[in-house]
Formats: sequence, structure tokens, C-alpha cells
Amino acid sequence: MKKGFTTGSCAAAAAKAAAYMLLTGREKTQIQILTPAGITYAPAIEEIRMGEDFVSCAVKKESGDDPDITDGILIFAKVCFAQLRSKEREKEAAKEEAKEEAKESTGAKVIIQAGEGIGRVTRPGLDQPVGEAAINSVPRKMIETQVSQVMELFDQTEPLLVELSVPGGEKLAEKTFNPRLGIEGGISIIGTSGIVEPMSTKALLDTIRVELRQKKAMGARVAVISPGNYGLAFMKEQYDFDLDRAVKCSNFIGDTIDMARELGFQKLLLCGHIGKLIKVSGGIMNTHSAEGDCRMELIAASAIRCGGAPDILQRILTCVTTEEAIGILQTAGIDKACFLDITRRIEYYLSRRAKGEMEIKCILYANAFGLLGQSEGAQEFLRIAKE
Repeated sequence: MKKGFTTGSCAAAAAKAAAYMLLTGREKTQIQILTPAGITYAPAIEEIRMGEDFVSCAVKKESGDDPDITDGILIFAKVCFAQLRSKEREKEAAKEEAKEEAKESTGAKVIIQAGEGIGRVTRPGLDQPVGEAAINSVPRKMIETQVSQVMELFDQTEPLLVELSVPGGEKLAEKTFNPRLGIEGGISIIGTSGIVEPMSTKALLDTIRVELRQKKAMGARVAVISPGNYGLAFMKEQYDFDLDRAVKCSNFIGDTIDMARELGFQKLLLCGHIGKLIKVSGGIMNTHSAEGDCRMELIAASAIRCGGAPDILQRILTCVTTEEAIGILQTAGIDKACFLDITRRIEYYLSRRAKGEMEIKCILYANAFGLLGQSEGAQEFLRIAKE
């Protein structure tokens, strides 16, 4: 499958091209950079504008075979001489603002700023501190490296200012995780390798880790995780808890527990639908159907342990949905015993995955039946989570 290139790679390439044109006065229609992954990126340079003391140009985002929402967008870099820009701003800005900018600029060969369509961080726990542009540390380093190479080539000793922008970025960001993460006003310039792998698993896991780290930084004492919003209405009505406040772990329950443990959480609460969590009662930590589907077998096994008759087991094993199987358990009068058994087994495997380093509780529900089971102490975890 075809690999793509991150917004960070695009920004670095555009910045390098703009710096080259600014210092030479010659148009550059293609540029080459080396990504942190060691792969060369040589994009075409588009939308070139060459002014008296600035150059602006763009690189089109290439996502390869990854279904990336930013595929095809233009990432602009405008490069100018930092001293000229500082003089302009000193005339326009208040004295305190000018002093602050001067302080931030001291000693920097390449000064990076955000323009239109680049988000700004509003919550702690992300790669950049609150108030900074959502241009992550690796892309910042890439831009500094690429522009510095051009400066050294032409003996440019005075600082250059790089302003990144993404026209339409604010609207595009509404379809990303940015609003949930507390990044407002546009997209992020991201990437650690400079390469977009043609799969979404790594991106999902990276997002889960970011959300957990952010919750930790904001003082959360309990990591509340959920495979999704399937039980959103149930959790809101039953416990006045909005699952939007939980970290969505998708099918990656085991990986999410690992991350929470590594980040130092002492408590974790898993809230989920029976269709996903029944698999965890068998020790399955990736609940995607491609990884295995033994939902009915696990419900049937619990029914055996709770005294279910052979005909009940046969009927459960022919069920298509877990909610259909719940109806059979209810008719047999063993549903409460079964879900107490299942909840205990889920809790056992969750704790085992956490290596005994976190206290873990779970809440199990179904849309048509409501609460099925919960760990002792789960309500206390919810109470703490709502503080």
C-alpha cells in the first residue's frame, strides 16, 4: 500500500522552498527534504507568490492509501526576514506584546508562527502548551532544520520568520479529533516520522494516548474508558455521566489499559455494551470481530456455570446478537447470576492486563435491558470521575 506524508512534512517542505526563493530570488517548483523516517520527500511547490521581502508557497498534502481527511489540502508557508516583521509589529502592537514577542524570538534562527487555519491549544496534556499553536515539536524541528540548511547555504545569519497557514483549516478541523482534544481554530501540524502509514490503527492508538495524557494533565483521578458512544443515552440517564467525557478506546481495550498504566493512572473504569465486553470475559483484549468472535460461546459458558439446562445452551449458541441471548437468560431465570459471573470475569482479565498496578472496575449494559452488571465500587469511581 502507498504511504503518504504528514502535515509536518508538507509544512517543512513548503518552508524550505519559500526560504530558498526568498534568499535567491529564483522560483523553485520542486523541493526535497529528508523525513525523520529516513525517507526522501520531493513534492511539487504550488501557489508561489514572491514579494519584495517575503515568499509564500504551498505543498499539497498526500495521504497515500490512508483515508486521511486532510488529503489534498494545501499547506502554506510564508517566509520573511524576522527583523523586518518585528519592526512592522512594533508599530502596530502594544508595547507589552512587542516585548513578549522579542523575548520569544531571542536567539532563534527560525521563528515559527501560525496563521489562518492552524489550531491553537486550549487544554493541557498535548504536545504543545496551552496558548501555543498546534504545531507539534517534531514538525517544528523539521521546519527549523530544513530552513536552517538553506540559511547556511547562503550565509544568512539574521533570523527568518516562517508563518504556516491552511486556508479552510478551521472548517476542516470540525471533522477531526481537534475539538475533542481542545485544539480550536484549525487543524494541527503533526507527525513523528514524517510518514503517513496506510492504516488507521496507529493513528487511533496515538489519539487514545493523547486523550489519556490530557485527562491526566487536567487532574483526572480515574481513567474512564468506553469502546464508543453506543450506551451514551443509558449512561446519561442512569448515572448522569456523559460518555463524551470518557476516552474512546474503540476495540483497543488492552492497549488502552497499558497506556493508562504507563501514564500513572491508579484507577480505571470501563463502561461498555455487552456486545464488546463479553469478549473481555474470555481474556480477549482487542474486541474487533476480525480478531475473533466468541460472544455466544462465552455467554453459554457462563450459563453452564450458573446452572443452565442443555437446551438453553443450544439456543444461546444459535443467537445472532447478544441481546437475543440475554432474553434467553432472562426466560431461564439465570440472567442475574450470569451477569454477576461475567462482570467478575471481565474485572479479573482487566486487572490481569494492568499487572495489578491499577484498580479497575467495569459497568456492563445493553440498550434494550439497561444495566446488566457492575463491579463493586464502580459507582464510587464514577463519583470521583465527575468531580
